[in-house]
Amino acid sequence: MSASCCSHSNCSSPVVDPRYRKALWAALFLNAIMFVVELGASWTSGSVSLMADSIDFFGDAANYGISLAVLTMAASARSKAALFKAASMGGFGVFVLGKAVYNLQAGVTPEPITMGAVGLAALAVNAGVALMLYRFRTGDANMRSVWICSRNDAIGNVAVMLAAVGVFGTGTAWPDLLVAGVMGVLALAGAWSVFQQARAELRGSLAAAY
Repeated sequence: MSASCCSHSNCSSPVVDPRYRKALWAALFLNAIMFVVELGASWTSGSVSLMADSIDFFGDAANYGISLAVLTMAASARSKAALFKAASMGGFGVFVLGKAVYNLQAGVTPEPITMGAVGLAALAVNAGVALMLYRFRTGDANMRSVWICSRNDAIGNVAVMLAAVGVFGTGTAWPDLLVAGVMGVLALAGAWSVFQQARAELRGSLAAAY
């Protein structure tokens, strides 16, 4: 029975491109650093979009760590890890939307110079990570989730910088809150996409085991 099961691709350890492993380690390291930098800057500036981006950096660092942990595991294990990451992405989106609503009621206006400067640094990091991972964007749900996170981050960084310009020009918190809301929705959309692919892959791997 075991021999029959292990004749399927689900039971064999996948061949891992060493370039992908190196890219994941680099992405993990860079995202961990930017999480600390942006978290401090978000508290200093009072920016919700910057805080959202810092939490996203933390989530991405964890995402890359999980991807590294399951690289050589069976397909079902990789699919389950992708489901967990989809749930994490969704939770991030809900948190950001809730924080935006809270700050809207509190009426806090962020400091735009810090937002713009840190947003630019974050964009440079995420653009570099996205370029490293671009070639691996069409793999399984785990590889897809890594690419989606990197892509969303780069888009989010541009949005944070635009929000900083908007806050500077209007003197209100609306641009910051609007961008935070968009980032939250983007996270929810990415979570749904990864969830659908991971669920389909998990069903396929379980069916292949029997």
